[in-house]
Amino acid sequence: MSDVSSINLYRLKKELQELEDKKGRGTELVSLYIPADKNLDDVMSQMREEYSQASNIKSKRTRKNVLSALETIMQRLKLINRVGENGLVLLVGTIPRGTQDKIEVHMITPPQPIVTYRYHCDSQFYLTPLKEMLEERGSYGLLVMDRREATIGVLKGKIVETLLKLTSNVPGKTHKGGQSQARYARLREISAHEFFVRIARHCEEIFLNMSELKGLIIGGPGPTKDYFVKEGYLHHELQKKILNVFDVSYTNEFGLSELVEAASGLFKDMDINREKTLMQRFLSEVVKDDGLAAYGDAEVRRLIEAGAVETLLVSEEHESFRVRTVCQSCGHTEDVTVKDVALFEDSLARRPCARCNEHALVVADHKSSIEELAERVKAKGGTTEVISTETEEGQQLVAFGGIGAILRFRA
Repeated sequence: MSDVSSINLYRLKKELQELEDKKGRGTELVSLYIPADKNLDDVMSQMREEYSQASNIKSKRTRKNVLSALETIMQRLKLINRVGENGLVLLVGTIPRGTQDKIEVHMITPPQPIVTYRYHCDSQFYLTPLKEMLEERGSYGLLVMDRREATIGVLKGKIVETLLKLTSNVPGKTHKGGQSQARYARLREISAHEFFVRIARHCEEIFLNMSELKGLIIGGPGPTKDYFVKEGYLHHELQKKILNVFDVSYTNEFGLSELVEAASGLFKDMDINREKTLMQRFLSEVVKDDGLAAYGDAEVRRLIEAGAVETLLVSEEHESFRVRTVCQSCGHTEDVTVKDVALFEDSLARRPCARCNEHALVVADHKSSIEELAERVKAKGGTTEVISTETEEGQQLVAFGGIGAILRFRA
């Protein structure tokens, strides 16, 4: 998904959330997944065959709705010469809306290639393949250790998860001389060996059974981690999966985060690395006296209009709606940002118009504030990055009001 912008992934995620809530009265919602190499004439032939079979459906309403969906699909297919390199998803069906039913058509360009052609008819749209495309594929095993402590974790997508913490019984160094010092040294080596064997056993139990494990990354302070790897304590299959060994200061949960940071070059195609890089650049500019960064909704909007925004950073939690109100008495319009359109609409009856003071305000239009901002930035030649709240960097952006910008120039 590295070639798909975060705003497009965000749009798809929001669309899938809305589609999940849509249900037909019967098995009348049609989902069609067309791979790039699928012959459209063959697809059209199957739709005609499905149309013929649907004519035998006993329920009059279900029959009518399925036939309408298939007719709509065939009409759309006639307008398409070829699908994109990732294929095409068509979701068509009649959705109940109070006393009225309305046929909906959703044409989705998937973020990854469709592998299997699929026709699916049910009371809900079939969304599983699209949802799987939004998931970061594969995991990285993480191990930070020294002679006293070890922490095993996993990086999946943007999440660093701690799986197990271990402590050893390795005795501390003694200042006694002679035979006692040598004996304590042997005891330390034996205890360390036993601890390393225990670490390796737990790694084997956790990582050998982990599907889609891309690799193992090991870190820790001092030479212990290097000795552990060099002496081959790990299972031979895990030994082959070691991507690199890094120096980190801690061997606890902080060490896992530090390890991910140190190994960022290994994750260059992952969302977590892109977000870290962007946020680090933003924060470095914020602390400068004349840094090329800004934050806060009003200030960022001003800079977008001035053409100063190179990259807009907006948190998923910043989701709100840009609402345009119009006065039915004098025609005055006003744009405001609200969290809940329905609640805002209910409040309009109590609000007078800023121009004529009449209570005649209504909602003329509304759209997602993230979508609206992204359109404004694009029109000025900038880009938009939607930052998740699952990472430390994402939480930092929330602290700045959920919206920030990397600038071309001060304005």
